[in-house]
Order: sequence, then C-alpha cells, then structure tokens
Amino acid sequence: MTSETNWPFIKYGDNTEIVRTKGAYLETPKGSQILDAAGGAIVANIGHGRARVAKAVAKATLNCTFVVPPWITPQRQELVERLQSDWLPEELSRIHLTCGGSEAVETAMKIALQYQCAKGEEQRCNIIGRTLSYHGTTLATTAVGGHTLRKAGLAHALEVYPRVQTPYPLRCPLGPHHPDATQYYLDEFSECIDRLGANTVAAYLAEPIIGSSGGAIVPPDGYWQGIREICDNHGILLLLDEVMTGFGRTGKNFGYQHWPITPDILVSGKGLAGGYAPIAGVFSSDHIANAIGDANLNVMFHTYAAHPAACAAAVEVLDILKEENLVDRARDMGKLLNTRLNDAFSNHPHIAEVRGKGLLQAIEIVQNRDSLEPFPADRNIANRVVKEAMRRKVFFYGGGNGDVRDIVCMGPPFIITEKEIDTMVSVLLDSVDAVCGK
Repeated sequence: MTSETNWPFIKYGDNTEIVRTKGAYLETPKGSQILDAAGGAIVANIGHGRARVAKAVAKATLNCTFVVPPWITPQRQELVERLQSDWLPEELSRIHLTCGGSEAVETAMKIALQYQCAKGEEQRCNIIGRTLSYHGTTLATTAVGGHTLRKAGLAHALEVYPRVQTPYPLRCPLGPHHPDATQYYLDEFSECIDRLGANTVAAYLAEPIIGSSGGAIVPPDGYWQGIREICDNHGILLLLDEVMTGFGRTGKNFGYQHWPITPDILVSGKGLAGGYAPIAGVFSSDHIANAIGDANLNVMFHTYAAHPAACAAAVEVLDILKEENLVDRARDMGKLLNTRLNDAFSNHPHIAEVRGKGLLQAIEIVQNRDSLEPFPADRNIANRVVKEAMRRKVFFYGGGNGDVRDIVCMGPPFIITEKEIDTMVSVLLDSVDAVCGK
C-alpha cells in the first residue's frame, strides 16, 4: 500500500500498514513486530491468526455463502445453541444477530420502543442515556451517546435524548471516590425520571463498565442494584451495552455479572467473534419477544445479519474461550496488569488513576495529580503517548470523549503473557514520561 492510496475516507496522519497478525502481535511490511496491547479496538480476545477459526469460516462460506437472515442454517443453529448452553443466563433466551455494535444497540433501542408500544404504552418514547458514553455511529446511537467528539458536524441534526451523569467515582461532584457517590447518582436518575414523567420513559441505556470513551470506569458499589430497582419500580427497561465488555473481557462472561443484576436487553459484540468476523448479538427475554410478536410487530434484520461465515467464526471463538479457560485467564491477567500499572503509576505526578476490570484497563493522564486538572486540550496528550508507544513497538488505544480526555486504554488478547504485560507497562511508563515529563 503506497502513501497515495485513497484509504481511509479522511486521512488521519501517518497511517500504519499491517500485513499480518499473529498471537498478540501485529506485523508491518518490513517485518517489525508491534505488541497489540489494545486488541485492535478492544476486540481481539483469543489472539490473532487462529487457523481453526479461518478453516471454519472457509467451510461455512463454501457450504452456505448467503442465506436470508431469518432462515435457519447449521452455523446459525450451532451459534444459538452455544450461546444458550454456555454463555447466556436463562432469562435472556431470545437472540437477534447483527453485523456490529452500532446496529445491535440501535436494534435494542427499537425493541424497547416496540415492547412498550405492544403493551399499549406508546407514550413511552424516552430512552435515557448518559453524559459519558459511546453506543455507536448511526444517527440514533450517536445521539443517545455522550461522545462529544463523535457528534462533531452532526450535533445540530441529532435528536436530543434525556441524559444523566455517568457514575465517575474519580470526578464525582461530591468529591473523588466520595462515600455518598452511589446515592448521588441514583438520586439524579430518579429526578430525571420524575422530570420526564415515569410513564414516558421506555428504557435506560448504559454500559455497565465504561469503555474507551471514559477509560474503563467502574461505577461505585451498589449503583447497578439501585438502578435495577428504580427501573423495575417504574416499568423501565434496562438496556446494557456490552459491545466492548462482553464475552470475557472483564474477567466474567459479561460485565454486568460483577453485580447481582440481569438486564432486560443485553447487547454484546466485539468479543463474540474476536475480530475474525463482523457480528454482534442482542439478547432478551421471552416476555419481551412474545409481547412484540403477539402485537404483530417485527424485529427487522439487516441484510448481512447472522451471516453464516460470521456465525461459524463466533462458534469457534466461543469454543476456544471455553476450552482454554480464557475468561478466567482474562480475570487473572487483568489483576496482574492492574497491579503492574499501580506499581508503575501509583505515585506518578501525571497519572490521576489506574482503573478497570479484567483485561479492560486504563490510565487517566492529568497535568496536576492533586487537583485533577487536565492538560490543555491542544496538548493532545493521549494521542502523543499512543504515538510514542508505537515508536517503541507497542500499540495502545487512546480514549476519551472530548470532554474527558487523555485516557489511554488497554485491552490485549486474553492469551497475553506476564512478560508481555511487563513490556506493556514499561513502554507505557516511558511513553508517558517522554510526553509529560516525570
């Protein structure tokens, strides 16, 4: 690929060329190895280049190149059976497959609205989002999300969704990691519902653990139990976006399982096929699906939804995750990564916090650790740290939403080794020091 190539649509500076991926590494045309500490976009879970997945995709393509999405194929049937037997809780018995996270989240939003309509509550049109969040790139998912940068040039045309604050313990308005943070955020949620009128609210859409838009932000204890209770009391559906956190990333099958709750609708995608194919899932209950069906409404598929080759890839990825106990490995290696990061950065003058669950970890870079004052936006700190680390042959994922900035995220493949984790942390420390000073 030459420097004159017309890809991507808008140029993003010097674009790296990768010709091969294997294990936890990316390879350039000159044979240079780059440690993929981000798993691409927090996607790769079983590692790159697994031959058995490629073989399954090839076989499915030969046998079932394309079949319209609602029909049954062996690949679709096998994936549904695998999801129900090994991954999904009994309550989430209905499965809808899409090509990616944006489609899946928008489908979940549509299902919530259709369910309320099917019950005769067409006035329930509000879906409450959060100030710091990312749910996709369609107009609806861009609008409901709280990612300022990705609304640039679109904000004037987007529907306005009601929004509450994202629980952000480090920057809670009551003070960092304040003991009353949980109640503060729950009270605000209740106040938003009261302001809108509970009978106008269809659903609450949120990530159980914030992904790259905030950098692996874990809510305070008790938050999700409180949200579940408030939603139940008002007939509001709880929609959880686990496109990034699902299928083992946080050390459990799904991120919400760190708390004793179950969503009404669950969305998960990236880890479902681990980067080997475009596929995501929307999972819900019989009573929601039955209500929609009994009202003679339909949940529409996209043309390439549940593509047989993508389903075949997902089956193999899910089998590898189970056979090699990679969810437990993500938990254990995540603890190791968090420990190493804290050892390196706990007293660093420019690191406000190390945070995350499992192999979704992040650091937040600030100008002043004591006041939490960020660097000026024009310093472009996170991108410069990522670029410096790339020069040292490690790829990290820059995060933030424009309002929250200078986040560096980590989401390596679950097969990452202790030695590679040490390399990640060492390179990250050197890169932060090179950009910000010691």
